Amino acid sequence: MARREAAEMEDDDRRGPALAGAAAAVRRRRWPALFTFMAAVTAVISVVWFLPDVYRSSATVLIDRQQIPDELVRSTVTSGLEIRLHTISQEILSRSRLQALIERFDLYPDLRRHSPMEEVIERMRDDIRIELKGGPSRNERATTVAFTLSYTGRDPKKVALVANTLASFYIEENLKVRERQAAGTAEFLRVQLDNMKRTLEQQEQVVSRFKERHIGELPQQMEANLATLEQLNSQLRLNSDQQIQVAERRAAVQKQLEEAESSVNPGGPRAAALRLEDLRKQLTALRTRYSEKYPDVARIKAEIAALEEQLQKAELSAEPSAAVAANPQVAQLRANLNELDVRGRSLQAESKILHDALARYQSRVENVPRTEQEYQRLARDYEATKEQYHSLLMRQGEAEVAESMEQRQKGEQFRIIESAMVSEKPTAPNRGQLLLLGTLLALALAVGTVVALEQLDTSFHSSDDLRRHARVPVLVSIPRVATAQDRQERRRRVALTTAATALGLAVIVGAAYLAAAGEHAPLATLILKPGS
Repeated sequence: MARREAAEMEDDDRRGPALAGAAAAVRRRRWPALFTFMAAVTAVISVVWFLPDVYRSSATVLIDRQQIPDELVRSTVTSGLEIRLHTISQEILSRSRLQALIERFDLYPDLRRHSPMEEVIERMRDDIRIELKGGPSRNERATTVAFTLSYTGRDPKKVALVANTLASFYIEENLKVRERQAAGTAEFLRVQLDNMKRTLEQQEQVVSRFKERHIGELPQQMEANLATLEQLNSQLRLNSDQQIQVAERRAAVQKQLEEAESSVNPGGPRAAALRLEDLRKQLTALRTRYSEKYPDVARIKAEIAALEEQLQKAELSAEPSAAVAANPQVAQLRANLNELDVRGRSLQAESKILHDALARYQSRVENVPRTEQEYQRLARDYEATKEQYHSLLMRQGEAEVAESMEQRQKGEQFRIIESAMVSEKPTAPNRGQLLLLGTLLALALAVGTVVALEQLDTSFHSSDDLRRHARVPVLVSIPRVATAQDRQERRRRVALTTAATALGLAVIVGAAYLAAAGEHAPLATLILKPGS
């Protein structure tokens, strides 16, 4: 306990001389510290006074969603709202647009006199601010439902006019962008549809020419070909049966004719010749159905050979007698025989036509598998192209409806719900805050001046200082004795100091005016920079 009290007493002994030394240093350096404080405060007050007032006006733009349900008309403007706002901002904040606004409202007159137009335009870009406002959505993510467009400037009336003009620019440009995108989509689909239509027509021609080249050999004609083959075979069988019947009928008539002629002119060569002709026709008819080894064919061939040998030995010097020619039975039999001959030749011609048709359709049936693969490839390509064409046709129709919707302004739109008003109070600078910070800075500079001067001063100002540094006893301390000349010299220094201080303060005020007054002043640009 005694040690603690002794330590506290020792600390008090040390703290007392330290505080006394600090107070003495402030008394010695009070004038330099005061001059520093006055200069800093004067500079701060001057800068704050000369800083121009800055006004800000804001216009709120609401984003109206598409009026027609998406289930009925789907918009072709698929870019996100933030992306579209960025695109519109790039257009509105372009050099030509901003330069036209600057010249229209006579903005930044001081800055335009001292700086190139590029810097003025960049300054205006910095003075324009866009803030998105979100709302709740189904997926728990904020959805942009509106945005605020702000402009900062010196003249409150011009600031409000510029903010409203920029908001109207955003509304107009949004309509133009949406119409342009919808028209571009519709035009793109029209071009694609025309190209697809030409491709479809070309493939239709290819398929048509293929069908013409391979008529009757197409896969869908297979059943018809088989049915035709069956019908031709039936007709051919019927023709063969009819030829046999005609041949048998002719043989019977020929026999009757021979018997009739024999009864009128027995043993005449005419009967043998007719018999030979009849046998030859029978042989021809039998050969169409049977081979050479068939018994009837062999028998008739032998009979023909015998008759030919008999006729070669006989002498046919005279025509048939008038009695034979005048016999009505013989004439009728000969007429019947001629009719049967005509019928037989007709059936043979029909048989040839049927055989040719049968061979032709048989060839078609055999060629179907070969042409089927190529036809399926052509048909598959054609159907795929046709499907793409119908899909493009449907999408092109939807795009035209969407384009009409945008032209009638039934799609998503921007609408001003709160116009920019003329601001009655400046938004910057915050003079109270600047004065407070400036005063604190001036105090810090004054304290720093005292500390710096004390560090640079190597003289002793008290016997205690001398005793601590010299380590020798101090015998006597002589106070300063001021004479009349010293007092006169002091008054002269005070007058010079006062004049110098006044001049310095005037210089500080002038420098503050140059640095803070006007749009192009560096301090005004730095302190009043948007976002600072």
